[in-house]
Amino acid sequence: MTTEEQAPEVTAKGQLGAGRRPGLPWKGLAGIALSVLLLWFVFRDVHVAEVVGQIRGAHMPLLALSAFLITVPFALRALRWGAILRPVYAGTRFRPRFACTCIGFMANNLLPARVGEFARAYALTRLEPVRLSESFGSLVVERMFDAIMVIGLLLVALAWPGFPDAGGRGYASIALFLAMILAVGFALLLFLVSRPERATRIIERIAARTLPKRLRRRVADAAVAFLMGAAVIRDARLVVQTLLWSATVWLTAGLATWVGFFAFDIDAPFIAAVFLQSIIALAVSLPSAPGFFGLFEAAARVGLVDVWGIEASQAVAFALGFHLAGYFPVTFIGLYYVWRLDFSWREVEQSEEIVETAVEVGGDADRPAAEPPSP
Repeated sequence: MTTEEQAPEVTAKGQLGAGRRPGLPWKGLAGIALSVLLLWFVFRDVHVAEVVGQIRGAHMPLLALSAFLITVPFALRALRWGAILRPVYAGTRFRPRFACTCIGFMANNLLPARVGEFARAYALTRLEPVRLSESFGSLVVERMFDAIMVIGLLLVALAWPGFPDAGGRGYASIALFLAMILAVGFALLLFLVSRPERATRIIERIAARTLPKRLRRRVADAAVAFLMGAAVIRDARLVVQTLLWSATVWLTAGLATWVGFFAFDIDAPFIAAVFLQSIIALAVSLPSAPGFFGLFEAAARVGLVDVWGIEASQAVAFALGFHLAGYFPVTFIGLYYVWRLDFSWREVEQSEEIVETAVEVGGDADRPAAEPPSP
């Protein structure tokens, strides 16, 4: 990016720490409490020494391959992000998108309250001429496509011939319920994005009735910027492209899970890996401690033990070993990019406040000033 192409200063960046609430937010505390409770559930009737022994006895080359395969989707996510961002700015580069993706997932692994989504949006605006509100809006859309694919693959797995009867009906009911909620949400988003002027007027009317006068214009500006970030939904070709990338992301993750089965001598078909990956993805969408510990292991244990009849200690060993195999690579890659791009850890920690401030301000004030070293 040339000096002439650089955008104005991020207003919130110069206010790091201003108004920061001390301690953990309630979401972080609730997530930690839930993680602790679920870890107790996971280990309540298994011997830790036996689990550790099974992890040590795992087939390490296969576990390493599984770790590699579970890292590949971060590059695939970066490719998909390019399609989502195209209506906002078609010139985003792959390497910055990949760096920001890894920074975001690293932050989720190390910080509470799912700060990574905000860190990822903020990092992109440090590297590319995309507004924070548009960047964050694109990630909301990305999560929508993730949910579509996860629930879709879950329904396919449940309908697959040979899927065990144990728990199948219960999971099918949950999946259908989530699919209905998702369909309503997607339809609402489609309406807002396809009619941005009308949507903006509706938002302005609601803001006029509920917000002080000084905030109404900011809310309307932020809504317009967000709808621009979700503009990919208006392009049928980009929607199909994003869906195909989403399928590639989640089927690759399913393949990584299946290879992980072999590493721990778990005899289950590929469709079991797809099913397990889906319920883990749904589980970790709940509040949790950093790294999703507890939710990940509980979902894996329930899926393997209650549905596929795997012995509990073997299932827990797989859950913990596979989780750690995927946890460390992206965490180290994300930390590398934080250092390489000269981000401060304080910026990562406070990215939620930075993004929220930028969205409230709206307009062009949330564009960054300077471009750090190229990733």
